[in-house]
Amino acid sequence: MLEEIRIRGLGVIDDAALDLAAGLTVVSGETGAGKTMIVQGLGLLTGGRADYGLVRPGVERAFVEGRLLIPPDSAVAERVRDVGGDLDDDPGGAVLVVGRTLTSEGRSRAQVAGRSVPASLLAEIAEDLIAVHGQSEAQRLLRPSTQRVALDRFAGDAVAGPLTRYGVVYTELNRVSRALAEVTERSREREQEAELLRIGLAEVERVEPAPGEDVTLDAELTKLEHAETLVRAARMAHAALISDPASGSDDPGAVDLVSAARRVIAGDADLDADLAALGARLTEVSMLLTDVAADLASYAESIDADPERLADAQDRKAALTGLTRAHGTDIDGVLAWADQAGRRLLELDGAGESAEALTARRDELTAELARLAVTVSDARRAAAARFGAAVAAELAGLAMPRARVEAAVAQRDDPAGLPVGDRRLAFGPSGVDDVELRLIPHPGAPPRPVQKGASGGELSRVMLAIEVVLAADDAGSTMVFDEVDAGVGGRAAVEIGRRLARLARTHQVICITHLPQVAAFADRHLVVHKADDGSVTRSGVITLDDAGRVRELSRMLAGQEESTLARGHAEELLAAAAADKARP
Repeated sequence: MLEEIRIRGLGVIDDAALDLAAGLTVVSGETGAGKTMIVQGLGLLTGGRADYGLVRPGVERAFVEGRLLIPPDSAVAERVRDVGGDLDDDPGGAVLVVGRTLTSEGRSRAQVAGRSVPASLLAEIAEDLIAVHGQSEAQRLLRPSTQRVALDRFAGDAVAGPLTRYGVVYTELNRVSRALAEVTERSREREQEAELLRIGLAEVERVEPAPGEDVTLDAELTKLEHAETLVRAARMAHAALISDPASGSDDPGAVDLVSAARRVIAGDADLDADLAALGARLTEVSMLLTDVAADLASYAESIDADPERLADAQDRKAALTGLTRAHGTDIDGVLAWADQAGRRLLELDGAGESAEALTARRDELTAELARLAVTVSDARRAAAARFGAAVAAELAGLAMPRARVEAAVAQRDDPAGLPVGDRRLAFGPSGVDDVELRLIPHPGAPPRPVQKGASGGELSRVMLAIEVVLAADDAGSTMVFDEVDAGVGGRAAVEIGRRLARLARTHQVICITHLPQVAAFADRHLVVHKADDGSVTRSGVITLDDAGRVRELSRMLAGQEESTLARGHAEELLAAAAADKARP
């Protein structure tokens, strides 16, 4: 239950406190006094959109605070504790304080039980406590989409369960369909890329390069291209080491000279150890030179000056160069490219399989979505009859005893729609159904959409009946009605007051009204009054006593608080309402 609302700096309200209680609380006041600001404040407390233009000119911020009494073991209390909020103890339960601050700079802050929280969390918590049924909400009920939501709320879990699953499948189907469209759109690009990769890989496969082959081949080509020079150098070096008598030269070679030196020392080596050591070193040099000479001879013999081999090596070099120009700086880079290209080609070749898999998944989701759509439609049709009967029962208590309301559930054909049975139906995130509320004002009259088939007064009563039916299933214990009696008067106004009073037996009801017939049924009557000092207009709220109620109803009836005739009528209204409320 909402015990108190405090509003500061909101519109024309400078500082006001509304002391509330169980039962029916009525709020009245002259036009422009600020009644709407109370509804705006309640909207802010329930996490509604922040309108920074509501901040009172000349102040830095507007502030709205609500004090609620909730069961200490309720889900709401548990949620508040989860976010670190503190609940005060009270003999009647736990006290929850919620607040909302708007600054003139365009900032908003929400508080729940002493903790700053996002406005979305404030809305989540308030949703289970307060239901605001204002003029804008009533007008939204005239929209087909809102009428569908109203029917779904009335249907409860019968629609909510399959509709939740429908929403999940609908979202997944959209994702898969987008992915499939992207895959299909890019198929030509992928095929072109794959073809280029296949050509490149075929070139590499034809050449079959080995790791590091380009480096090895370059060295071989150098030897083949300079074979004669290399052989000549090796042979000349060999001749310098070992003389060849067949060459016609009598000059000794290096090996002969070293050997001669070693023999000279060998004759006297036993005379001195140092000389003997030098002789040993000459022996080593002689052996080393002999080995080098043998290696030079072998090297000269190994050089292949075959022109055919040179041509083959040059051709191989050209083939490798073709690969490095296209796919890498060297053969190792070419092989790395080929490995990466092979993996990419597998991905691209698998894209066709991906398209097939996506198509199969899309068809599977489409079939499931169609089944769920049928389930939701059946549940809506089943609820539609009960919904119409419930609204009609409320209308009977609002001076429309012969009126009926029906909720028509229909579908529209769409060539690109969801296949359901032998039809293709337009569909969206809420199913395939169009829901339209239709009014039959009296037996024999054709059903017409409520926005077309009802007069202003009838429409207000139909909206109130719908709101009461929906509010009966709301988890919130507080219901707020903002001038739902607009456009009616006389007996219909009395019936609205009577219905609100009956509703207040099980709910806390707060009603903003301009009708004395409705105000007469109040358990508590608050008046929003304004004062104008010539430069600034301020509004406040006062709670009326019995005498004050008579004066206020007189003003509402005749515009004159002291009119004897109006006062008599006001007293009569209050007495009649009290007697009506006293009945079981």
